Amino acid sequence: MRHIANLGALACALLLATAASAATPGWPAPGPLPPQDNQRLARDIFKQIVEIRSVHAVGTKGVAQVLYDHFKAAGFTDRQMHLVPEGPWPNQVNLVVRLKGKGQGRPVMWICHMDVVDARRQDWSLPPYQFTEKDGFFYGRGTSDMKDEDAAAAAALIRLKKEGFVPDRDIIVAFTADEEVGLEQNGPAWLLKHDRDLVDAGWVMNPDGGSGEIVNGKRLDFGVETVQKTYMTFRWETTNKGGHSSEPRPDNAIYELASGLTRLGHYQFTYKTNATTRAYFAATAQMASGRKKADLMALSREPLDPAVARRMAASDVAINAILHTTCVATMLQAGVQENALPSSADATVQCRVFPGETEPQTLATLQKVAADPGIKVTLLEPVQPAPETVPDPKVMGAITEVVHSMWPGVMVLPQMAAGRATASSRAPPVSPRTAWAAAGTTSTTCACTAATSARRSATSMPPSSSPIG
Repeated sequence: MRHIANLGALACALLLATAASAATPGWPAPGPLPPQDNQRLARDIFKQIVEIRSVHAVGTKGVAQVLYDHFKAAGFTDRQMHLVPEGPWPNQVNLVVRLKGKGQGRPVMWICHMDVVDARRQDWSLPPYQFTEKDGFFYGRGTSDMKDEDAAAAAALIRLKKEGFVPDRDIIVAFTADEEVGLEQNGPAWLLKHDRDLVDAGWVMNPDGGSGEIVNGKRLDFGVETVQKTYMTFRWETTNKGGHSSEPRPDNAIYELASGLTRLGHYQFTYKTNATTRAYFAATAQMASGRKKADLMALSREPLDPAVARRMAASDVAINAILHTTCVATMLQAGVQENALPSSADATVQCRVFPGETEPQTLATLQKVAADPGIKVTLLEPVQPAPETVPDPKVMGAITEVVHSMWPGVMVLPQMAAGRATASSRAPPVSPRTAWAAAGTTSTTCACTAATSARRSATSMPPSSSPIG
């Protein structure tokens, strides 16, 4: 595993290279940095790709070409890199680059998406598709999701090539399309189906999840996302004959639907934990004190104490999100005119489902909660199952070695993502990380992001910006 740790250190260093060498005032100093020329390369790539509007309607072709040109200039041959358009969608282009190793194991692969959610200029204080450095941050769409990691992975691989590094096994970086939209289009799924040989790996790292956390100028921890909740979207619908508002009916479609949604609002799915969340609670307990520390330790043990789970869920929405399945109404639609009784009403209910729970189980629970045969509950889209991934001690050990080589003493802990996605887009039913896992590879997330050295807590982080240093 040593060669993997070495590469991880280089990749993490290059993620820092997307930032200036001087630390942001009030923040910890950066860890070890790569050579100045490689830092400049990473920053140049970062700027170029942020200023490309790689939204779904435009595609990733422009970003893929910029990266391809940089790899070509660094000496990679056409046998070592492949531009892969997605057939019916020629502007959705993937780029797979390989650094040949000694063949002493299956390849290790980084997977980095190139697309972004669109941004409206009127919603931004600065132009979203202009790379801006201001007050210790980089601003621009994609500076934190995830063109910083794209630039870092590209620059790291180029550095390895130029320095003549030969790893024990091949190193692959797959720059992919369609992560922010997915649905029938999905870059990793396309590669698996049509170009499996290019991406057949034994270990896959996705730097798009997890990261380091800084509070009050101190590095607290480094999270590694090892499992993620599945999202499922349901429609709740009621119908009746309608009529005129001057003659109200007792079976009003809006009231009937509202009653069901009220029951949903009061319902709590069963609290549970898995190997990842138990390890997470045990680790975070070491940073707490008093009652909270005792409760976190209790959550880390089996069997789970429901009273402790209820208390912690009520006090912290982030903990609540990883203790059980959650379902919440997010959209409503009813009626066509103010003086007409509604003939129908429907609501969108978004669920984030605990690993191991199935689509039929979730649907059955929602129908039971609705408790009304007049409320029709249907799943809107097919769902890719997300089984639990148990943290691998060897993988976590390699990541810990890398992190401690750069930032000694920082706690490394596994995390389960609640499945957050950008509000203005629909998350793909098969996300990049689950696509690789579904194909039978060992999937994990090494979140070596620029934010590792300098990320504020989520409540204070400026949107779509990356800290410098």
